[in-house]
Amino acid sequence: MTPEPPRYDEPGVGWTALLWAPLFALAGLLAELATGGPVHWLAWILVAVGLVAITVPWVYARRRYLSLEVTPDGYRQGRETLEAARIAEVLEDEAPVGSRVLGGGWTIPKKFGEVGLKLEDGAFVRAWAKDPDALREALGDLVRARTTES
Repeated sequence: MTPEPPRYDEPGVGWTALLWAPLFALAGLLAELATGGPVHWLAWILVAVGLVAITVPWVYARRRYLSLEVTPDGYRQGRETLEAARIAEVLEDEAPVGSRVLGGGWTIPKKFGEVGLKLEDGAFVRAWAKDPDALREALGDLVRARTTES
C-alpha cells in the first residue's frame, strides 16, 4: 500500500535554486563575448562552481528548517513533528502572546504567516507557513477527520 500524499506541504526552497549560479556565470561569459574583449572561460567556470558550493548549504538548511508537511498522521514543521491526535483545535486568530513557536525557532520567520493551534493538553502553539490560510484549512481538515473517526 502506497502512503497517502501530504494534504499540504511547503519544501522551504527547491533545488532549482542551484541553477542561479551557473546562469549568473553564463550571463557574465556572454557579456564578455558580446563586448569583444578577452573571454575568461576558466574564471567563469570557477565562479559557477564556487557559487554552487556556497548555495548547497543554504538550500539544505532552508529545506530542513523552513519546510512543513501535513499528513494524515500529523504535522511536521521544520525539525519538529506534532502527532494529529495532539491537535485539539485550529484557531481562527493568532495564538496568545508568548505561545511556543513550532519548528525549533524563537520567532516566526519573516514572510511567513501564523496559524494558532490549541493542543489536547490546553497549551497553545504557533505554526507558520507562506500560505497560512491553506495551512489552516489543511490542519482543520486533519482535526475534523480525526474527530469524525472517534
